[in-house]
Amino acid sequence: MTPASWLYQAAASLRSSFISPYQASIPVLCVGNLVAGGAGKTPVALALGRALVRRGLKVAFLSRGYGGSESGPLQILPDRHSASAVGDEPLLLAEAAPTWVSRDRPAGARMAAEAGADIILLDDGFQNPALSKTMSVLVVDGDYGFGNGRIIPAGPLREPVSQGLSRADAVVLLGDDPRNLEEVLKATLPVFRGHLTPTRASAGLRGERAIAFAGIGRPGKFFDTLRTLGVELVETRSFGDHEPYRGEDLIDLIAQAEQEDALLLTTAKDHVRLPEELRLMIRRVDVELVWEDPFGIETLLDRIDVSSS
Repeated sequence: MTPASWLYQAAASLRSSFISPYQASIPVLCVGNLVAGGAGKTPVALALGRALVRRGLKVAFLSRGYGGSESGPLQILPDRHSASAVGDEPLLLAEAAPTWVSRDRPAGARMAAEAGADIILLDDGFQNPALSKTMSVLVVDGDYGFGNGRIIPAGPLREPVSQGLSRADAVVLLGDDPRNLEEVLKATLPVFRGHLTPTRASAGLRGERAIAFAGIGRPGKFFDTLRTLGVELVETRSFGDHEPYRGEDLIDLIAQAEQEDALLLTTAKDHVRLPEELRLMIRRVDVELVWEDPFGIETLLDRIDVSSS
């Protein structure tokens, strides 16, 4: 697959060379990654967004809306829009702050600024050259790292690691670090460590029997989290990332959970993709980002000047 990777990289470079980035009237903080899927961008974006809101800033999340049919630009209304229309991740972002979906990132940025936002938090879009970024933070999963180090489709990388790091301002390293990535990364950029931890409500699952399912980048991470919480997993079921759920799959899972006298658990990202009439039968397990050094991340945010916007 290596020749195909060369073509992918060449096409991305060619695209960037023909695009002049749009400069938004307000700062743009981009949360991205270098691998395809499953790094933890959305929890990091939520944590940074909430930190900015605590500063009294009007935050607007901006997303492509992957998996949704709407091209935008439009502001998400959680009680009106579904995951099939706007994607699952934007619905989660909209729980924390106003969220815009736009495949045309500059158009979405303009609309968010016109709506009164002080700062745009771009969830993904690091490899999209159409919108200029004030600051870019790369999210790296410590367990997975950069995979085999090869470009799509020979590996998981969207671009060479050195190229991506050269455009970033900081790295958020999530979870354990068995590959000792922190030592390598901090030679180039500031590194902030964090852990995705189940919320207090989810911590009460210890001792429960459950069937768990997930359609995320790495479902196994969710199942391992449940085991760490002390959940007895009767069965696990994996689906494709962003995959729409079919009614028959869910009905089978619900029936099996009833037969086993077990809870039926899934991730927050999966839960917003479920048909509304079935959500009450399936428990959502939320996680939140806990920083190892909360003051360090605040220092990073201090570098974004919103006074001139």
